[in-house]
Amino acid sequence: MPSSTSVLSHSFDGTFYCVQTTSFDVTFIIGANENPELLENVDIEVRLPDGSRWSATMFTVAEVQRLLTRWSETGECMGGSYFWCSDGVIVRDPGVKAMTGVLIGLHDDEHALASVLQPLDEK
Repeated sequence: MPSSTSVLSHSFDGTFYCVQTTSFDVTFIIGANENPELLENVDIEVRLPDGSRWSATMFTVAEVQRLLTRWSETGECMGGSYFWCSDGVIVRDPGVKAMTGVLIGLHDDEHALASVLQPLDEK
């Protein structure tokens, strides 16, 4: 089934990669010297047309495995026995394009986006 949401524009200033879609805007907060299309661990903020803001940390499956392996050496998380993140969304493929595609799919799936992401309180 074709998506009802499409990408309108994107911009990157070296820290914030912003994608505007027909249904929401998403900002990827990218670390120094990271390639947006190779991202495997990134914080995001989604803004819906009603002004509500939502957040998540998106990880690839490969990044979770890398973290578990590292933690098995450092002793964190019971020696890499588990992975936990309160706002984590695990995706298959890296990069802004793939992650935006997941967010579009969540939005178009009966607005599952607001069920998966964490709300950000307006102060």
